[in-house]
Amino acid sequence: MDSITTEQHRTSQDDQPTSSHIGIAERLGYPKHVDADIVIPVYNEEHTLDACIQKLGGMLAGHLESPKAFTWNIIIADNASTDDTWKVAERLCAMHPAFLRAVRIDRKGRGAALKASWSESLARVVAYMDVDLSTDINYTGALIGSLLAGGADVAIGSRLLSESDVTRSTKREFISRTYNLMLRTYLGVTFHDAQCGFKALTARAAHILLPKVEDNEWFFDTELLVLAEMRHMNIYEIPVTWVEDSDSRVNIPDTVSKDLTGMRRMRRTLRMERSGLETGHSRPRSTADRYSRQRYQLSSAYSSIGWDAQGQHELRGSLIELANVKVGA
Repeated sequence: MDSITTEQHRTSQDDQPTSSHIGIAERLGYPKHVDADIVIPVYNEEHTLDACIQKLGGMLAGHLESPKAFTWNIIIADNASTDDTWKVAERLCAMHPAFLRAVRIDRKGRGAALKASWSESLARVVAYMDVDLSTDINYTGALIGSLLAGGADVAIGSRLLSESDVTRSTKREFISRTYNLMLRTYLGVTFHDAQCGFKALTARAAHILLPKVEDNEWFFDTELLVLAEMRHMNIYEIPVTWVEDSDSRVNIPDTVSKDLTGMRRMRRTLRMERSGLETGHSRPRSTADRYSRQRYQLSSAYSSIGWDAQGQHELRGSLIELANVKVGA
């Protein structure tokens, strides 16, 4: 899996951030200039982390044989694990220093782990996947490629599209559909699946959104997407194959309670935003707002990593990243 070249992962000492500025208690390796940083947030995953890294790293390294593939790093983001997760991360980073690094956050919360990891990234695209890899990782090419090609600002896996193939319990299916229906009716959003652990956004979008996200736990995903839609960013939803992890440790009642609290807070935020528009005190229009929404037919530059599986979707062309993108880099 270490077939990636040294040149692709070269990092300047001047680019290395200090942990004190970003809430990172300990680190193994530093950010590098690559196309994509893929974060795996973990909490007490000593028994599953090794298999995740070997599977994801092996898949990505195999695709690097194609000149059309993107360069990448995997980042383990340990948010205050109390087991031996960090020891496993140390061992894995020693085995795969060319593409793997790790950070340890001194507080629990997936949102906190993603904020810290993404905020220090030097990549053109930042992404994350759940450690159980419930979403088929063969869709990684579509997730990352849609952003590198300049067709979207945010890309998300969606289990609730008709083309998706989802295997999960009736209880989890009901909760997911009810929650996302509430988002669409209560907050008026248009995306379909806020909670799938398979997301990516451009560096520019991350720079705009992360300072605005207040939640540091499970509602982080929802808040990120609501804020992106408020700012008229283009969100690309990818139909995925997804299989429920029977060992999932999500505390559903606690998560539901916090999600409802977060929804009420975001409703107040939306009202304030709309009030600002009505009184003429709205935020400056973004680059994406100022230009007409042209449509771009994306090429098959990422076909070797799953792009063709998406049927060459036309995506709305945001100009936030377009000027800096070279397809097939």
